[in-house]
Amino acid sequence: MIIPVLDAAQAADWDERARIKEGIPSRVLMESAGRGIARVIARELGAGRRDGVIVAAGPGNNGGDGWVAARALSALGVKVHAVEAGPKRSEDCAASRALALAGGVVLLEPDGPWPGVGVVIDALLGTGATGAPRGRIKDLAARVSALGSSVVAVDGPTGLDLTTGEAHDPVRALVTVTFGGVRRGHLLARDWCGKIIVIDIGFPQANPAWPGLVHDRWAREVLPPFHSTMHKGDRGRVLVVGGDEGMAGAAIYAARSALGAGAGLVKLAAAEATVRAAQESLPDALTLTTRLGPDVEPDLVAAVAWADAVVLGPGLGRSEARRRLVGRLLDQIDKPTVIDADALQAEITDWGVKRGPRVLTPHPGEFAAAFPDLKALAEGDRFGAADRAARAAKATVLLKGVPTVVASPESSGLVVAAGNPALATGGSGDVLSGLIGAFLARGMKPAVAAALGAHAMGRAAELAAAQHTARGTRPSDVVAALPEVWRRWSEPAPAPDPPILLELEPPALR
Repeated sequence: MIIPVLDAAQAADWDERARIKEGIPSRVLMESAGRGIARVIARELGAGRRDGVIVAAGPGNNGGDGWVAARALSALGVKVHAVEAGPKRSEDCAASRALALAGGVVLLEPDGPWPGVGVVIDALLGTGATGAPRGRIKDLAARVSALGSSVVAVDGPTGLDLTTGEAHDPVRALVTVTFGGVRRGHLLARDWCGKIIVIDIGFPQANPAWPGLVHDRWAREVLPPFHSTMHKGDRGRVLVVGGDEGMAGAAIYAARSALGAGAGLVKLAAAEATVRAAQESLPDALTLTTRLGPDVEPDLVAAVAWADAVVLGPGLGRSEARRRLVGRLLDQIDKPTVIDADALQAEITDWGVKRGPRVLTPHPGEFAAAFPDLKALAEGDRFGAADRAARAAKATVLLKGVPTVVASPESSGLVVAAGNPALATGGSGDVLSGLIGAFLARGMKPAVAAALGAHAMGRAAELAAAQHTARGTRPSDVVAALPEVWRRWSEPAPAPDPPILLELEPPALR
């Protein structure tokens, strides 16, 4: 099941399609949304609701969702107050307001005293809001923040642009409830959203061209299975090319994570010092000593022929000899190849895609070097930049960051939100390249292999941070946590909990 990642225009299109083409009355959608919000509050903030709830309602249908939630909570015996932004309301918002007030919800004056409560529902602005809040909305948002209660945001926190992630002194939510799919801004500005919960309110099937959010249920389905008669060749052969003098760790991390992802054989082609280090610290890997360019040595040609997938770049270095090696290797490699790290800095315009599938894994700086014409776009729209880069390169592009975006010229995009600041360390990208290489070696499609590798690494970082803290977690801890990820994904998926489609816990920050 794909959970779409939407901008404001796509969310509006989905809502319009539900109402106009599918004939779902907007009041039905509003009722489903509001009752879903009430259920989330009852489940997530049971103690807080006993202290009372204030609903801050805007004039549009987002405010209407809040009024429905207010009425549903009041029916459960919760003491609910409401405050509104002004007298002008959408027709559906006005109707839901009337029902809520008739059902016992008490109206407060915006400028008057507010009671102390356990929960505030921020239903002031919806997905389409842009720019800084103004007027009464701004004043109410400030009072909501100052109240000090647990905030549940409807769609998103007031003041957060849900397309760009731009923050205009937003309300900080403990929980954000959104509908059908996540918004880009949720993933670009996780600190403001708290726990993100996606609920089903009856939308029709999402547009398959929209990017989809990777989650554990998806990962369980695509993770390459093992069978009882496998031998080491069946599990995939990965060649890692890199590890110049003084940069052994990068190549060794890539090899170690490829083994940790289940590769049957991993060979490390590297400088002599790196090979010695690998032989001492990673005896599971095969090794090949190479000069790393500028020419492609016969033994390296043979190693490429041996491999099912190649990881090119971790710790490779950026000398002229290395740049020439990258170009010459890509002209020869007819296997799926991960192009990472220093290989992305080689000023290559032809990535050898006619020879075999390619996965490029840049962080923003490497992306700017590989695609200088898209640097400005990437700073404002990483989704659009990754898509254009993939089409220009005719290859899968994994743009690292928050969130990580995987784009492919052949399929709709995939988005990865797993992880935490523990991954903002040297070596994390090398771990990722090894994971992707192992999945490519099992015959996975490049975009799926890339997204699965990023999600697995993010999940492993979450497990590692729970033990070591995000501050203290190192790439070796992330690799060590991989077996627990595989174990969890081998277990049956948790039973569905309608109407909840997805829950994203906030990333660990300590």
